[in-house]
Amino acid sequence: MSTVAWPSGTSAGLPRQEDAPGDAEQPALRSLDVERVRADFPILQREVNGRRMVYLDSANTSHKPRQVLDTLAEHYARHNANVARSVHTLGTEATEAYEGARATVAAFIGAATPDEVVFTKNSTEAINLVAYAFLGASLRGASSPDGGGRFALGPGDEVVISEMEHHSNIVPWQLLCERTGATLRWFGITDDGRLDESDVDSLITERTKIVSFVHMSNILGTVNPTARITARAREVGALVMLDCSQSVPHMPVNVADLGVDFIAFTGHKMCGPTGIGVLWGRAELLAAMPPFLGGGSMIETVTMERTTFMPPPARFEAGTPPIAQAVGLGAAIDYLTGIGMPAVRRHEQELTAYALQALATVPGLRLFGPAEPVDRGGILSFAMDGIHPHDVGQVLDAEGIQVRVGHHCARPVCARFGVPATTRVSLYLYNTTEEIDALVRGLEAVRKVFG
Repeated sequence: MSTVAWPSGTSAGLPRQEDAPGDAEQPALRSLDVERVRADFPILQREVNGRRMVYLDSANTSHKPRQVLDTLAEHYARHNANVARSVHTLGTEATEAYEGARATVAAFIGAATPDEVVFTKNSTEAINLVAYAFLGASLRGASSPDGGGRFALGPGDEVVISEMEHHSNIVPWQLLCERTGATLRWFGITDDGRLDESDVDSLITERTKIVSFVHMSNILGTVNPTARITARAREVGALVMLDCSQSVPHMPVNVADLGVDFIAFTGHKMCGPTGIGVLWGRAELLAAMPPFLGGGSMIETVTMERTTFMPPPARFEAGTPPIAQAVGLGAAIDYLTGIGMPAVRRHEQELTAYALQALATVPGLRLFGPAEPVDRGGILSFAMDGIHPHDVGQVLDAEGIQVRVGHHCARPVCARFGVPATTRVSLYLYNTTEEIDALVRGLEAVRKVFG
């Protein structure tokens, strides 16, 4: 399947301008050779159980191209040092690489300034950082100099999430409400796996302090519209956070266009290393938030009596940060930018449409989430009549096909649809229609074993 557009001037391993046919000013008119992309990912060449591996678990973690692996090796081999601490050459090089990665992230998501980008270890930490800011402000009180009335919570205040969330966007808010006396409320899910916005005006009220919901569901594949919820939150003065863990890796995301206050995403789902995530927040909000962790690098002055803190983002990056991981994330973003996020999105939309049709031919298969490739991504979760997902996963693994089974850290979604777990297939830029065909053949093998 050749659907993704190649831009000009891409990084090593990708077509150079002189290699790519067509008008250099019209990169979207050129199509991608998926096998050439796959050649950038060494792990895709391996076998599993004596068969060529089919990797369909990128929503869990994506693979890394050589460009990222080489960048990590180069950093450790030649530029390894701590950041923001030394004036020697290695320290300067490491700091420049780390802050360069921050600038790369900021440009990728359309942030107004790199200072709006906070490096964390993953999306979970990024969401917890915001929740902790509410807790810290609540303990200090809305009238304190560093409390901030927009962040202080108490009895009578409300936090709104959705039933569609990953546990990382449920548990922090549950804990926050337990500790402050605030009330947690949530949007439901429709039968076709979409966010139920029918009660948006009664759910988001003057009592709402923050609305935090997923941009693309990690279990249903649903891409949630944001405009109506964001507009309602603005009417009542509430803040809005998006969990973009599954959207930033797969489609163009511009924070200015979204009109939200915070987003969270993670590097390992977008061709980058593990151990690196991102919190983006509006500069004025980050400046009003109390620190998350205390220690080195996040301080201005320290005495035995009191401490003053650095402005964001340093205020939220205590201790030695994930330096090489941030540099690797920057390389991953360079790789994806070289391909073009609109092109990645188009490729996955076509793969998703193909997969939806292919899975519909499997007897006894029940798909969860939108059945049409409209406002959905390449995440397809399903159950097979009378066969436990763990059994499905084991048979598929014997065929070399890697999928995820379980509740995918989204147990309320499974409860909503009356199943204990599902089998999940998730697609990315390196997947092909041939791999989807292999999946269908694998599911036929599952039926033969357990049918």
